[in-house]
Formats: sequence, structure tokens, C-alpha cells
Amino acid sequence: MKRLLFLSLLLLSACGSPVKEPAESPRIVNIINFIRYTEPRSDEITEKVLYETVRSQAEDLRSKDLVGTYLLQYDALIDPSYQALMKEEIERGCEVGAWWEITQPHVEAAGYTWRGRFPWDWHAHVGFSVGYSQAEREHLVDVYMEKFKEVFGMYPQSVGSWFIEAGTLAYLKDKYGIEASCNCRDQVGTDGYTLWGGYWNGGYYPSRQNAYMPAQTKEGAIDVPVFRMLGSDPIYQYEAGLGGVVQHVVTLEPVYELGGGLPEWVDWYFRLFTEEPHLGYNYVQVGQENSFTWGLMEKGFTYQTTQLVKLRKEGKVRIETLAQTGRWFKETYPVTPPTSVITTEDYRGENRKTLWFDSRYYRANLLWEGSSLKFRDLHVFNENLRSKYLDQPDTLSVFHYEALPLVDGCLWSTDAKMAGLRFIAPGFTGGDPAFVSKEGKQLVTWPSADGKGRFELLFTEDAIEVTSHGKAGDWYLELTVVPDARLPFTEIGQDAVRARQQGMDYGMTLTRGQAQDLRGQGDGTVLRLLPEKGRLGIHLESE
Repeated sequence: MKRLLFLSLLLLSACGSPVKEPAESPRIVNIINFIRYTEPRSDEITEKVLYETVRSQAEDLRSKDLVGTYLLQYDALIDPSYQALMKEEIERGCEVGAWWEITQPHVEAAGYTWRGRFPWDWHAHVGFSVGYSQAEREHLVDVYMEKFKEVFGMYPQSVGSWFIEAGTLAYLKDKYGIEASCNCRDQVGTDGYTLWGGYWNGGYYPSRQNAYMPAQTKEGAIDVPVFRMLGSDPIYQYEAGLGGVVQHVVTLEPVYELGGGLPEWVDWYFRLFTEEPHLGYNYVQVGQENSFTWGLMEKGFTYQTTQLVKLRKEGKVRIETLAQTGRWFKETYPVTPPTSVITTEDYRGENRKTLWFDSRYYRANLLWEGSSLKFRDLHVFNENLRSKYLDQPDTLSVFHYEALPLVDGCLWSTDAKMAGLRFIAPGFTGGDPAFVSKEGKQLVTWPSADGKGRFELLFTEDAIEVTSHGKAGDWYLELTVVPDARLPFTEIGQDAVRARQQGMDYGMTLTRGQAQDLRGQGDGTVLRLLPEKGRLGIHLESE
């Protein structure tokens, strides 16, 4: 199968966007707290401490009239204390669903032998569904669902996890009709879990062959939206672990002092979340797993919920359960929509700005650093990229999912040298960019500081085009990486750049302009993209 990202302003103007646009551009917040019964990594975190953490979270939400979503591991589901607390939360309008980390009581209730080191083991081959055969996955689902219905009189509408592979997710949807799911933000190696290059923020319909990969067609999709969790810093999370080193965390999670636990950072995040001209809608998950305990999260958690009450009163956010957001998403979008996250203010004062653009075909990230601009990231999506865990269970303590990279400013970088597809325009000093988000399209205007020239970048569901105007001068895009980066490129010709990764061929054909192969110089320079009469058109392909 080939997916063509054909770049032509005339064609785009004539055809418009096939994706239904919402009547408004809502800012949607899910408060999701997921619950473990046991925490074997610390003797001080007892079952009582974990329960008191959830009770404190619930008391804070109750005091502020906020609804939340609680997701239970099986061992918490079968505990009478959690059952009583969750029934109280359901009575006041909260949602209770499933958190899909596999535990010893769950496995043994299914009649299987537990292979873990502890009653809950975070290693991927025992603690996540990737570690089980499809028959085992389905039976584990049936056991959980029947117990949940026995306790609460209904099946859960939402099921979340750091990651749920496609076989389990499809079974949850097809047999039990779940409304929504959620998974971890993009990360490299954190806790042994790599999710890299996917739909960066918000919701997407996953492929039936690979739940990390957005589907391009309704036929190839699992018909349940999956929402990315944890609220990554749009500027700094991406580079928190260059070259594939395990990343540290810069997210909205309230335990992190450089993120969601810092009031100044939270104010900045919520300001950009509500006020920037994001395309389509914007989404964030607030909340925390109880393993971090109330003592560590209380300050950040209560500050965030207090700010959400203010934002709700001002009409700037919608606070919903995960299932409610899932239903809205399905009513609004028949396929994964184009969305963007825009950040024009740098809370660290380093004069950085960024744009994340996502669609069902690709994701792209622009990063401004002072007067310079580069594509920091460009990954292609393909619903036919079959997950290695679809038919065979994971046998390792880690799992690994990636999309198809053409630019990777994290894995192809080090602290000493940052990779990227840079704008090279001698004599052009860039000013502040402007953004227009409308009808499935994202237009970026990057003027010169003197106002005599500008670049325009147009992102649509299946296209990117770069055009220069006025005195922008001679310019080109140049991809540079660290010299020893493991690149996917197999051929760089004048009209096409070809790549292969995970057994799939993909790349770009230039419909306007040309490419130059600069490999072999030993300095990490890979290629140049040269415009034709001020325009550069890129046609992206995958099998």
C-alpha cells in the first residue's frame, strides 16, 4: 500500500480537507488516576499507603466538584476497600475502568501460572499483554470483564495502560464495546518501554496490525480512539535523552519538580494549552498513578486541580471522563484528524518555539531556536506496518514500538551535536512565527526580522509545502546528524529519497525541487533539499 503526501497548494485549495472539523476547538482535560494494589519496589509503600493515596485524590476531586476516571488493576479491582471507594465515585459521576497491567491474582484467576518476580512485575513479558499469546490475552480480558461486571454491574468503558497491543485492544472493542483507551506518551527506554515516532498528542484510531500506528483507513482501524497520556513538555521532553539514552521526564505528572510539580511550569503549560491557536482540538491527561504516593504528589496534584477549576469557570476547558471524550471523538472524527500543538512562549527563557503537527499519515515537529528553524522530527505512519508482537508474545523485559523516521532529532543526536533538517538561508534573519489553524490545515508564516521576506509552511492531512516570498534569498533544507547515527536511507537521488526500516520501504519523492546526496563526507551531513523557484514539494511514500 502506498500513502501519498502530495504537496500542491492549488490542489489543496480545490479539494479541501476530508476530515470533519468540530464546531469549536475545545480544550479537553481527562483527570485519570490509575490504581495498583501493591508496589514491590519499596517496602515503605504498603497497600495502605497506596489506598490512602487514591482516597486523597478522590477527596480532592470531590471538594472541587471535579469528575475523574479511575483505572483499576485486577488486584485492586478485587479488593473490598477499593470497590467501596469506587462505587462512591461512580455515584457522583466519575468513571471507573481498567488499567491493563497484568498481575499475579489476574493470571491465576485465569488458570495460568504466574511468571513474575513479584505479585506485580513491571517487566514487559509478564506485566503487559505483549507478553502473552493471543488466546491468553483474550482469556485474561474475559476474566477481568466478568469480575468487573460482578463488582460494578457493568463492563468498563475505558481501558488504559502504558501500552496495549493490537490483539487485546481489538478484542476489548469488538467483544466488550469499550469507548476509549489511553497509552503512554512518546518516550525512549523509560522503564524499559520505547514508544517513538507516533501520533504525538491527543487521540488516534490505531491499526489492527499495530496499536501504536495510526490507521489510514476505517477498514484497517480498531474503532476505538487511543489518547496519549501524561502531558509532555512540547519543547523539552523530546530532547530529554538524546541518542537513545533513557529519557528523564518533563511532563504534567505532579510528582516531577521540573514539570507538573512546579507551579510556574503548570501555569505555562495550561496557558499554552488554552490560548494557542491549536488545530482541531487540544487534549491533556491530568492525574497520577498511586505508586508515587500522596506525600510526593499532593502539592502538584492539588495545585493543578485548583487551576482547572479556574479554567473551567472561565470556560476555557472541558473536564470529562475518558469515556465521554472517546464518545465525542467518535461522533466528531470518522478517521484520525489533523491536529497541532503550538508553543510560542519558552518558560526557560531560551527563545525556543515549537509546532507539533499530527495526522493519520505523518507527524512533524518544527523547532525555532532564536532566529533559526529546523524540522526536528518527521515520521511517516502506515497501518500495514505489522507489530512484531501481533502474533508472537514478547519474551524480553522491555517492549519497543517505532514509526518510520525521515528526520529524528533525538535518536540521531547527541548532547554535542543536534540532528535536524535545517533551513539554510544566508542573509535571512528570522523573526517570530505566526500560526493560522483552520479546516484541517496548519499554516505557519515565518517572517524575516526586517519584514522584507518570509517563509510559509503549509501542513495538511497528507501534505507539507514550503514557499518563500520577498527577499528570502537563496535557501535550502539540509539534514545533518551525528556521524555514527543508524540511518534508514537506502538511496538518495535527485528526485527521490528512499529508506527502509522494520521491513518496510518508504521515503520521499520531490514534486518540486531536488535532492542532493551528501553522504560519505564523514561529518554527518546527509542530504540537501533545494527548492525550485522558491517552492519545495515533498511526496512521502510507504508500502
